[in-house]
Amino acid sequence: STVRRCLDKLLRYRPSAQRFPIIVSQECGHAEKARVIASYGDAVAHIRQPDLGDIPVPAEHRKFQGYYKIARHYRWALGQVFRTFRYRAAIVVEDDLEVAPDFFEYFQAAFPLLLADRSLWCVSAWNDNGKEQMVDVGQAELLYRTDFFPGLGWLLLAELWDELEPKWPRAFWDDWMRQPEQRRDRSCIRPEVSRTMTFGRKGVSHGQFFDQYLKFIKLNDRFVPFTQLDLSYLKKEEYERSFLPKVYAAPEVRVEELQGNRRRELGAVRLQYSSRGSFQAFAKTLGVMCNLK
Repeated sequence: STVRRCLDKLLRYRPSAQRFPIIVSQECGHAEKARVIASYGDAVAHIRQPDLGDIPVPAEHRKFQGYYKIARHYRWALGQVFRTFRYRAAIVVEDDLEVAPDFFEYFQAAFPLLLADRSLWCVSAWNDNGKEQMVDVGQAELLYRTDFFPGLGWLLLAELWDELEPKWPRAFWDDWMRQPEQRRDRSCIRPEVSRTMTFGRKGVSHGQFFDQYLKFIKLNDRFVPFTQLDLSYLKKEEYERSFLPKVYAAPEVRVEELQGNRRRELGAVRLQYSSRGSFQAFAKTLGVMCNLK
């Protein structure tokens, strides 16, 4: 069961059982997976979703039954964390994720920012375009604000769950999170170099994007002492004051100029798109994620 690979890394890198209790919420009735989870004893809390039955779905969504079950499980599991266990915050980790050595350090440092800056609504360990040739591994400490909800190892506060729970969707919860009605002009913090990687080629999405993007994501392997760094540059006003001038000071180039090794020579540049179509064409040329969702 894949959950062992995930849990072994979480337990290896966890700095404190008191500060980071691990709750494993099992959605399936898979007996072998339950045995694996039970083998960890008191190191984790094991909870099981009580309702495993099929969900009535529209005829055209019959093949998406799995997505409905995932959304139901998220709602139940997060409800347990925030309503029953009454935690202040939670980091959501799927069972097909492997975490970096500084995974907990990263979230511990970003947590106060999330509390203080109401223009933030989450912190994610994932860079959607974090392929090895596209990130600067020499700047593993670099963090950004993004208007995109990355997911794949992410931190939320109980207050956000209070807001989302009453309107939680029946399916496709992560696409739903990316809609303006949920985001409400808020941003998420994400790293230059991912603090999670997914090994989940098999799953409800049947490996969509896995072979093209996800398996190439670089997992950070150098411990960054984030709690000793000044992360105030990520507050909205400071970030916009420094980041926006950098963007517009960068020379605008055509996509043809970014072929092969040429992009390394050019340094920071700006590529401007004008439509969904031009974005997808640029993304395809550069090998970045072109999924408009």
